[in-house]
Amino acid sequence: MQIPNALWRVTAPDPAPAIRLEGDLRCDVAVIGGGFTGLRAALDLAEAGASVAVFEAGDVGFGASGRSGGQVNPMLPVAVPDDLHRAVGPKYFERMAETSLKSADDLFDLIRAYQIQCDARQKGWIRVDHNRAARDVSRRNARLWNAHGADFDFLEWEDVEKLTGAKGYATGTLSARGGAVQPMALVRGLDRAARAAGAQIFSFSPVRAMARKDALWCLSVSDHTVVASTVIVTTNGYSDGLVKGLKGSVLPLFSTQMATDPLEESEIDPILPQGHTISDTRRLIMYARREPGGQMCFGGIGFRKPLVDAGGFGWILKDAPETFPSLKRVKWRYLWSGQIALTEDRVPHLHEPAPGLIAGLGYNGRGVAMSHVMGRELARRALGTPAEDLPFPVAKILPYKFRLPQVLGAGLAMAFLRMRDRLEWKSDI
Repeated sequence: MQIPNALWRVTAPDPAPAIRLEGDLRCDVAVIGGGFTGLRAALDLAEAGASVAVFEAGDVGFGASGRSGGQVNPMLPVAVPDDLHRAVGPKYFERMAETSLKSADDLFDLIRAYQIQCDARQKGWIRVDHNRAARDVSRRNARLWNAHGADFDFLEWEDVEKLTGAKGYATGTLSARGGAVQPMALVRGLDRAARAAGAQIFSFSPVRAMARKDALWCLSVSDHTVVASTVIVTTNGYSDGLVKGLKGSVLPLFSTQMATDPLEESEIDPILPQGHTISDTRRLIMYARREPGGQMCFGGIGFRKPLVDAGGFGWILKDAPETFPSLKRVKWRYLWSGQIALTEDRVPHLHEPAPGLIAGLGYNGRGVAMSHVMGRELARRALGTPAEDLPFPVAKILPYKFRLPQVLGAGLAMAFLRMRDRLEWKSDI
């Protein structure tokens, strides 16, 4: 399923006019990738007085930013604090924990500051437990994170039923800092803000190659040459061979989603009536939200399928009416997917593989909030902030172990995980 069938393109404000690079260019910083990370970096750089140009192979927001579920979840996907401590070490543990837990608040502050019209609402995120064992693990982990300021609250059956309308879940965890945005509207709003600050944004201008010469970077862009002192790479799940090893350092997965046209009150009123977002604790999670216009959105995790964009739509088509019975007869008009990037340690990675070359990627399904944090920090680094003062450690680019078998076998592996989830779901709750 391709992005033109995404609800976000239908309900987002019109984009700023697309501009292609039409000649050679010189700038202080070249940013490769026109999604959340790259546009946020460009905005901060331009406001600091740097000359910055963004190069996007498609149109702005073409990748995961414009195709995401739009949930703003203030939490890294690592299970417990010890996992984060092992991944980044004692020096960066507290910084990254604090940064991730503040990431949702920071994003909503940014949206208000630039008056971006993206249906932003910070009504809270509910993670529901698919069985009793998941509840026990979820609550233990939440208590550990609460010791670091996560402020999770526990929900019992009555609250889960009242706040979500979801069936098959007896307990859950609430993060009041969470929320939702219309992701394509947010991308386009960031685009306009960055342009207003002085950044140049070039669409349909892929970077084919780059090389360092005389302390400068020379980029080949659509048969033109761009010379920059610093290059920032923000291609995430769409990374290619431009930076050696970057593509192989992450595991690509698909966020598969579907949405309806505006529904009847009887169909949508029982679902998330106070505007929360929802996800669950299964291995192949479901996530859902309702839109201000009365549309319902439902998503899950998919996989690459030969000759088409992604597989896994059959799973969410089955799960949606089981989770929300009032959706049994609705028509899912929009189906789409976006490619996300997983890192082995489940934390975002910041790399500096060469002088003046910086890359940030690997949001592990939490990119709506964390990508903005990464963009901000990439800009700070490009402006001269010492690496040791960033919340992310500068890491070597390492291959994701057994990546190719996992990519090729994703369909079978996910079918097995799906079977286990189905056996466990609603059991012993």
